[in-house]
Amino acid sequence: MEKRTGGCHCGAVRFSVIGPVREVIYCHCEQCRRQSGHFVAATACDDDLLSVSGAENLTWYAASDVAKRAFCKTCGSLLFWKANGGSRTSIMAGAFDKPTGLVAGHHIHIADKGDYYEIADGLPQYQER
Repeated sequence: MEKRTGGCHCGAVRFSVIGPVREVIYCHCEQCRRQSGHFVAATACDDDLLSVSGAENLTWYAASDVAKRAFCKTCGSLLFWKANGGSRTSIMAGAFDKPTGLVAGHHIHIADKGDYYEIADGLPQYQER
């Protein structure tokens, strides 16, 4: 099984994933843009494959009626996104240690993307999810 590790900027939260992860999805929705400062790039794994140390340093924010996001309460790094009642956790691609072994997938919510950049990487693009 492949093992990937990562964490927040200050190191208060560390995580590891042992097993497969989803391809990286780039989300351009207004919520992701506002909460991250740009767009979000995230992979995901089944919850039983994810181990978090320093979880007491996370703050979970109810981002909407259907999901929540986790930030390090010390440095503010956005780390996780989780659908309410879901069994998978999305993990921000930039939080992984190198080499990540991650693979780019596609873009979602491009109708909401910022007006200051273009998407020109050749990956599939979807208006919504």
